[in-house]
Amino acid sequence: MRPIVILAGLALAACSPQSATSQGTMPELDSAFEFAQLEIVNDAGERLGFDVYLATNDEQRRRGLMYVRNMPERTGMLFIYDEEDVHSMWMKNTYISLDIVFALADGSISSVVQDTVPLSLKSLASREPVQYVLELNAGSARHFDIGRDSRIIWSNE
Repeated sequence: MRPIVILAGLALAACSPQSATSQGTMPELDSAFEFAQLEIVNDAGERLGFDVYLATNDEQRRRGLMYVRNMPERTGMLFIYDEEDVHSMWMKNTYISLDIVFALADGSISSVVQDTVPLSLKSLASREPVQYVLELNAGSARHFDIGRDSRIIWSNE
């Protein structure tokens, strides 16, 4: 009977909520970035939740997801800029392929770059001035139906 009680306790601990401002799912990033949740309303109108690390200053935006070797399915990084501009990303020292979602200040999607090439120095730019850039695992945009009719919903409070 004792093993069942222990297993039940472990199951409950695994289900307990984690603070959005404390730690995420990737210890190598937890000390350098704040962690939050956001929603994406996809092209089909479905609301999908994602856990994201927030890159809010130049140092964090330079680091991004460099050296990360794998990332949970609904985890990503949201790059937040003070104002809209044409922003570009590259894959320097980034070992995983990503989908890059460029979003306007109101959260509407401007463009999506799918299946980036790891370690590439090629600049991948937004098509117009944007305020947010969301990096997700490669294939996420296709899998979750994230496109130009989608919207990022994120509260910076």
